[in-house]
Order: sequence, then structure tokens, then C-alpha cells
Amino acid sequence: MPLKIKKVVDNKPDEARKPVKLILLGDSAVGKSKLVERFLMQRYIPVQMSTYALTLYRYDFINEDDEAIDVDIWDTAGQERFSTMHPAYYHEAHACILVFDVTRKATYKNLEKWLSELRNYREHIPCIVACNKIDTDPSVVSKAFAFVEKHKLTLHYVSAADGTNVVRLFEAAILEGVKYQKNPQNEDFMAQVIGLIKEGERKDEAATAAPQGGTTAN
Repeated sequence: MPLKIKKVVDNKPDEARKPVKLILLGDSAVGKSKLVERFLMQRYIPVQMSTYALTLYRYDFINEDDEAIDVDIWDTAGQERFSTMHPAYYHEAHACILVFDVTRKATYKNLEKWLSELRNYREHIPCIVACNKIDTDPSVVSKAFAFVEKHKLTLHYVSAADGTNVVRLFEAAILEGVKYQKNPQNEDFMAQVIGLIKEGERKDEAATAAPQGGTTAN
């Protein structure tokens, strides 16, 4: 079910909105940012998350059923060069695109590491694999990849350079994220823990602020 761009939305945080959060993972220079920019065709509002060196691209979409879908696409902004991502990157993510560069075998081997880290934070979110830079060798589309089969993931052959299958990749990831978000059983465990901690802090503060009662012995 294809999606179409409705409009660019305001980049100010809106607590009332619950956008679908889509994240991208993979080694440095595999083309994650270029894939995002190709998908959005330069019509995006980057929101720099300077605290964590992250960038999100906020968009509003409508599917063919005229359902509005707000999507936040998060980019690593180069943080992956440290071989790990800040936990905030994974927090409340609804879908993930794992990207590797077909011309660099090491980036494919490192998918295991990225998937393992993802599952530490978001155990059940849908994940799609993107084999990027197929424009350099179109015959790669006939090749099977053991990593994809092992983890039962969907594979998309794409090219950020010429746009091949980029829209299809992001549409598939967004729709998977929408389905995941709509299932209440998929609530973020980290969010639950944080909520319990905050609730405990509020109770402690209330107990401290309450007047102390008692009697004095004669």
C-alpha cells in the first residue's frame, strides 16, 4: 500500500502526536543518510538532537486510505563510528532499517553486531535489511544472504545513488512500524521502567513534603 507525502510538518515537538519512529542502523558510510535524503527528495526539516549527536527528519504522510501518518526518521549523524549508539536512539522505535554496503564485505558482517544491539533495546520491533549500492553491480540482486535467512528478515536491494527501490524500502518499513505501534502489547519496556521510576520519585517527594505527625511522651 503506497504512501505519498502530504506535507512537511512543524519541527517543534508536539506531545499530543505519537509519530511512528523509524531508525536506521549500519556501519559508517554505508549510505544511511543518503537513503533518507533520496527518499525525502531533499524536502525535509532536520531537527538536530545535539545532546546525543542525532538528527531526525519529521514528515507527515497519508496512505491510500487517506489515513494521516506522522513519521520521524532518525539518522545516526555519524555516531555509529563509535561502534555503538546512545540508548535514546532506540527509545520507543517502531521499526528499523539495517543497511550494508554491497561493495564492502565488512559492513555486511557487522549486521550481526547491529542487530544484537538493537534487540538489547527493542527486542521485537520489525527490522528490514537494505543492500545498498546495487548500482555498482546489478547482478547482486540474484544473490542470497545468509544473515537475512538466518534471522528471517526482509531484504531490499536498493541504490541511494540512482533511487532504485528506495521509496519501496521506506514505505515497507513505515507500514511495518505502523502495525507495530498499533499493537498495545508492544509498549516499550524502557518506557515502562522509566514510568515506574518517576512514579516512585513522586511518591517519595510527596512523603517528604507531608507534615510529620506524632505524640510527645510525658
